[in-house]
Amino acid sequence: MDYFVIASILVLISAVFGYINVRFLKLPNTIGLMLITILFTLAVFALSYFDDTLLNAERFIIKQIDFKAILLDVMLSFLLFAGALHTNFEQLKVQRWPVLVFATFGVLTSTFLVGIVMFYMLQLIGLDVQFIYCLLFGALISPTDPIAVLGILKKAGVPKKLETKIVGESLFNDGVGVVVFLTIYKIADLGIDNVSTLEVAELFGKEVFGGIVLGLILGWITYRAMRSINDYDIEVIITLAAVMAGTVIAQKLHVSAPLAMVTAGLVVGNDTVRNSAMSETTEIYVDKFWELIDILLNTILFVLIGMEMLVLSVEGDYLIAGLLAIPLVLLCRYTSLLLPINFFKKRLDFVPKTNLIMTWGGLRGGISIALALGLTETMERDLFLVITYVVVVFSILVQGMTVGKLVKKVEVK
Repeated sequence: MDYFVIASILVLISAVFGYINVRFLKLPNTIGLMLITILFTLAVFALSYFDDTLLNAERFIIKQIDFKAILLDVMLSFLLFAGALHTNFEQLKVQRWPVLVFATFGVLTSTFLVGIVMFYMLQLIGLDVQFIYCLLFGALISPTDPIAVLGILKKAGVPKKLETKIVGESLFNDGVGVVVFLTIYKIADLGIDNVSTLEVAELFGKEVFGGIVLGLILGWITYRAMRSINDYDIEVIITLAAVMAGTVIAQKLHVSAPLAMVTAGLVVGNDTVRNSAMSETTEIYVDKFWELIDILLNTILFVLIGMEMLVLSVEGDYLIAGLLAIPLVLLCRYTSLLLPINFFKKRLDFVPKTNLIMTWGGLRGGISIALALGLTETMERDLFLVITYVVVVFSILVQGMTVGKLVKKVEVK
C-alpha cells in the first residue's frame, strides 16, 4: 500500500468522523475526533472476535506510518506556524516574560518533578525503572500541546489575557520540551559519564537559540518578499515555502524547527507586518489558507492518536501506572507554575485562579505520544507509551471538556 493510498484513507476517515462530530456530537473537533476514533477502534477490537479483517487492515495502516517522524518532522512545523500566525501579537508582547519563563523554567521544573515522583511511584507498584528513564518521561509529558490547546480554549471562553499566556506557553514550550527530551535522551543513550556539561549546554543552546534566530531570518525574508509584490496567490505560496524550506534548513543545521516556525509565524502574523506587507485581500487569503491547513492536519493528527491504541502493549501494571500518573503530572505542573505566577502577578494583571486554570487547561497531545514512540526498548518504551497515552487521552477528553466549566465557575466566584 503506497503513501497516497494511506493518506487518502486517513483523510476519508477524518472527513467521516469530522462530519459525525459536527452533525451529531457537536464537540470541539479535537475532542470529538479523538473520542470517535477511540470508540471506532474499540468496536474494531470487539468485531475482531468474529472477523479480524478490519482489525488487521487498521493495524497494517498504522504500521506503515512513522507517527514520530510525521508529527515532529513534518506536521508540527505547519501547525505551529499556523498557530503563531493567528496569535494576538500585541497581547503576547505584553505577556512575553511570563510566557518565556513558563516555557523554559516551567518545563525544566516539571520535567524533574515528574521524573522524581514517577521514579518512586513506579517503585511502589513493583516496576523497577532507572531514574534517567523517568526523567525522559518527565521531559516528554511536561510540554503542553499547542495543537490541542488552541482549538479547545477558543470554545472554552477563557479570558483573552489568560488565553494568551496558555497559548503562548504552548507554542514555545513544546520546542523547548523537545530539546530537553533530546538532551536527556542523549545522556540516557550514551551514559552520564560520557556526556559533559559543556556538550549538554551546547546542544541546548544551539537548538533553542539557533531555532529562534533562524525563525527571525525566515520571518524577515518572508516579510520583505511579500512587501515587494501585490499578488495574493504568490504571497500565500511564499508563506508555504517559508515553512517547508525553513523546516528542511532547521533539520540540516540541527536547530529547533518548532521554535523556528513559531518565531517566523509571529513575525509574519504581527499587525505591523500585516499592515505594511499585505493587502486586505492577501491577508484574507493567507489567514484562510493557514486555517484550512491547521484544521486538516489537526483532524488527521487526532484520528492518528486514536488509532495509536493498536500499538500499545497493554498490561495491568502499565494501566495502573498510567492512571496514577494523571494526578501526579497535574500536581507537578501546578507546582512548577507556582513560582513564576507569584513572581509576575504583582506586575501584570493576572485573572483569579490563573494557576488552576493553566494547570487544567495545559493539555497534552500528539507531541508527547510522538516522543514516547521515539524511546528504545531499553528505555521502557512500552511502559511509558501506555502511561503517556492514558495521560493524553484523559487530558483531551476530560480536561478539554471541562476547562470551560472551570473558567465559568471561577468567574462566577
